[in-house]
Amino acid sequence: MAALAWDPWQREVLEALGHRVYARAPRADDVVPDDPLAHALLRAAGRGPESADAAELLRGLPPLATLRADPAAKRALWPRLRALRRGAAPA
Repeated sequence: MAALAWDPWQREVLEALGHRVYARAPRADDVVPDDPLAHALLRAAGRGPESADAAELLRGLPPLATLRADPAAKRALWPRLRALRRGAAPA
């Protein structure tokens, strides 16, 4: 879901009318964790942490703790990452 963003002119007009302009704080689900594994997964999928769909992409993958502990889960993940990198729908 995209956040509503006011441009500078709109902010100025709203403030001149006496309205407070708030910025929505990101939800925990919207934030890419500052974790080397998360960043490596995004790079493997052809994305960066600043990509609009980065947090959503990570939510669709197995938890990072599972990937660290389970080699089979890591191996199963590679075909999905390759498909994401090619731009295809993951299988």
